[in-house]
Amino acid sequence: MAAEQVVQTISSPTETPFCPTLPALSIQDLQVWFELRRWGFLHAGYVRAVDGVSFDLAEGEAIAIVGESGCGKTTLMRTILGLVRPTKGKILFGNKNICEMGIAGLREYRSYVGYVQQDPYGALPPFLSVQSILAEPLIINGMRDRRKREERIRRVLEEVKMAPVEDFLPKFPHMLSGGQQQRVVIARAMILEPKILVADEPVSMLDASVRVEILKLLEGLRRTHNLAVIYVTHDLSTVRYFSERIFVMYAGKIIEQAKVDDLIRHHQHPYTRALFEATPDPDARNATVLKNVPPGEPPSLVKPPSGCRFHPRCSHRIAGLCEKEEPPAFETEPDHRVCCWLYR
Repeated sequence: MAAEQVVQTISSPTETPFCPTLPALSIQDLQVWFELRRWGFLHAGYVRAVDGVSFDLAEGEAIAIVGESGCGKTTLMRTILGLVRPTKGKILFGNKNICEMGIAGLREYRSYVGYVQQDPYGALPPFLSVQSILAEPLIINGMRDRRKREERIRRVLEEVKMAPVEDFLPKFPHMLSGGQQQRVVIARAMILEPKILVADEPVSMLDASVRVEILKLLEGLRRTHNLAVIYVTHDLSTVRYFSERIFVMYAGKIIEQAKVDDLIRHHQHPYTRALFEATPDPDARNATVLKNVPPGEPPSLVKPPSGCRFHPRCSHRIAGLCEKEEPPAFETEPDHRVCCWLYR
């Protein structure tokens, strides 16, 4: 199988302080629906981008959220970052619900959460030098002492293996390679010493050799700083080398979750099997083998199918059940949950 072969803040005086010693993040029945309007004012339904997602993220744990394009993983990530307000549910960081925070509270929360974007060149302002890019978050969050800022910038550049530091500080993004640009993005995410790191497809736009280096760098930072990491990807060939648990999303819902090795060896939901079937196989002998992928396209999130959202594409659906009733999460093995009526 291919997957087995391949890796000082500003806060409101009226608000109680964070308690970062609690579990890093707890997401409870999260829903993110976007309203559609016709002709600018007529209600035309909702896009149910995230529809009832729940999970906990422990301090220092790395998890992966996987799924094909349009499944809702990016909206989930943006909601965790505080960029999108959820329709329903809670996101608990320590003892605070970020869904109820004001501007000052969100600013404080974001100082604890680093963000690594998918496209490093698009994520970096082309008119700022590396030094200015890394100084900006420190200035915004109240670090006025220039000497302390420079010390912190140098330290974080050394952590992301950009040495000698003096060579990179004056450079602009267009003067760097793709891998170097992504290291700057990671450095910016780490500059405020976060508790959580959200990585959105951090290696998908890099060369294969550079991908391994970036994944090793992220893993090293996680262990050194005891970071909780959310790794968002559609590439199943890398998750086992960077994550401890995998959450598989389909049509706005998590349909299977398990520890990495368990899910890779014993994936159970028909959609998860299809994802692994679609993973590129490096074995040339399998180059002409047709993969057993499900027919059709992912469903519309405006009018998702009733019952199990995968049933229109599933060859194992149970007539009269899958199309009518939404399956709960069945625990088929310890810490392995599958939303599928086949395991009732």
